[in-house]
Amino acid sequence: MSTPALLQHYKDKVVPALSKKLGYTNLHQVPRLEKIVVTSCMGKAPDRKVAVDDAVNEITKITGQKPSITYSKKSVANFKLRENEVLGARVTLRGARMWEFLHRFINVTAPNIRDFRGISSKSFDGRGNYACGVQEQSIFPEIEIDQIKRPIGFDLIFVTSAPTDAEGRALLMELGMPFRDMKKANEVEEAAAV
Repeated sequence: MSTPALLQHYKDKVVPALSKKLGYTNLHQVPRLEKIVVTSCMGKAPDRKVAVDDAVNEITKITGQKPSITYSKKSVANFKLRENEVLGARVTLRGARMWEFLHRFINVTAPNIRDFRGISSKSFDGRGNYACGVQEQSIFPEIEIDQIKRPIGFDLIFVTSAPTDAEGRALLMELGMPFRDMKKANEVEEAAAV
């Protein structure tokens, strides 16, 4: 299997750019993308088990990897939820699949979002990891619109090795993540580098 194009771009362009921009002296200091987690929760659906099966099928089509099913940890009467009841699906992408998924997300999927002006750069967790939500699966090219049974939303979590949000943001920006407020992000990075 050949090296994914985005991984090659990371090695050839992103690593030298981040080393120069953030002043790393060792290549192992440069942040890298460790994994992408795609989750979907069907907590409010009245037919939760069937909805989770639909989510499993959709996530499998989108990522190329079968997700694991998540279960509730405890009973919550207000949500009509019992312990060990099926709640959603989750898949963790690593290696070549992760790089291919990210490449498709940046270049094909994100621009398919209606009235797309970029993704918010405010969803970092304080440790360099980024999360964003997708409201429905129809923006993914792998999904046939006439086959959609119900709208299913996803959370995408991009886990990086960056110790700070500024370094994680710099990594994702160099990889081509279409952030909405690039000027603000650049100003924050420059302030963090000083």
